[in-house]
Amino acid sequence: MRLTRLFVSLLAAGLMGSAAAQTLTPEEERIVASVKANSGKALELLEKSVNINSGTMNHAGVREVGQLFRAEFDKLGFKTQWIDMPREMQRAGHLVATREGKQGKRVLLIGHLDTVFEADSPMQKWERVGDRARGQGVNDMKGGDVIIIEALRALHASGALENTSISVIFTGDEENAGEPKEISRRDMVEMAKRSDVALAYEATMLDAQGKATGTIGRRSSTSWLLDVKGMQGHSSGIFSNNAGYGAVYEAARILDAFRQQLQEPNLTFNPGVIVGGTEIGYDDTTAKGSAFGKTNVIANATRVTGDLRFLTPEQGEQARARMRAIVAQSLPGTSAAIKFHDGYPPMAPTPGNLKVLELYSQASADAGLGPIAALAPGLRGAGDIQFAAPYVDSLDGLGAIGRGSHAPGEDLDIRSIEQGAIRTAILLHRLTR
Repeated sequence: MRLTRLFVSLLAAGLMGSAAAQTLTPEEERIVASVKANSGKALELLEKSVNINSGTMNHAGVREVGQLFRAEFDKLGFKTQWIDMPREMQRAGHLVATREGKQGKRVLLIGHLDTVFEADSPMQKWERVGDRARGQGVNDMKGGDVIIIEALRALHASGALENTSISVIFTGDEENAGEPKEISRRDMVEMAKRSDVALAYEATMLDAQGKATGTIGRRSSTSWLLDVKGMQGHSSGIFSNNAGYGAVYEAARILDAFRQQLQEPNLTFNPGVIVGGTEIGYDDTTAKGSAFGKTNVIANATRVTGDLRFLTPEQGEQARARMRAIVAQSLPGTSAAIKFHDGYPPMAPTPGNLKVLELYSQASADAGLGPIAALAPGLRGAGDIQFAAPYVDSLDGLGAIGRGSHAPGEDLDIRSIEQGAIRTAILLHRLTR
């Protein structure tokens, strides 16, 4: 309930995006004009990137898209580098581009190069139909990457990039982050610690009225593993003092107690796989399990894997403590243990994040594109911004507008590329003055 009240109070403070339009400065008008003048070339760049398969495990394709975008940053005067991951992590690496200056806020821009469509997927190349375009990763998130580049291009054309501190990281494994994440996200974390604001370009989501939103909070992605033990024996003895309740009943008790005792806003806990019997096996890499048992034998082992999502570190700690307490209340003749593995940390909806949204919303309204409201945190999955958010005021969901992300036929509204670049360019201009 405390989290619900927090979000409601943030909404009351101005999250609904009610910014009244103000006048752009002459320099900002030139920046907007530059974005519009380059819209055709922006779409050409997006088309080139979409026509390169860059599934997470297609390392050559990820690097090729990285090289395509790296050339654009080089033209804008950024210092660029490709950061390889250790070979055993089986990930392509990340593209980093930086500028060092002394004026205004230090800004970190976050995108990713990979898609969910691997090299063996049926290749859907760029296809334009009116104001929409289809293709692999067109809105998740090559459209967002192009928005970043086009905003920076417009600032560069007006001389507004001089003496600014802007860093960019395009990860090569957002769709399937390399393990351990302490290594695969180390560079992003270090860049965040040197920044004042982080902006991420996952696809923009629309509200019920069809208006653009911004993301000031995202829930964590944490996994858990439950192992339950029982006493194998003849089924006729089930529930007796000698035989106990068996591993399957104990697992069922624990899962149902989770369901009854843990439900609250912005907290979810999903058991994804359960394997139980007298002989079980489970492969973490493939997420596949096997089991053997007989109806007249009490099961002696059950394994359950699942995920846990929460909005703040405090909510996560409380949930884990309650889950451990439930697991410890074993039925007769059974025992159980639960382990947690942290994945993506939560991005809490902080007042600092709200302030960045207000600035973005004002930039959008001033450009004649309307105010930007906040998206409820529970409506997005995990994303890269969450590794930066513990260290810096953050905002996500600033990318392209599209449909069918992660599915054949993924598309975008072409107009959202120009609109996103205009909003971003004005916001960056104001942050870096």
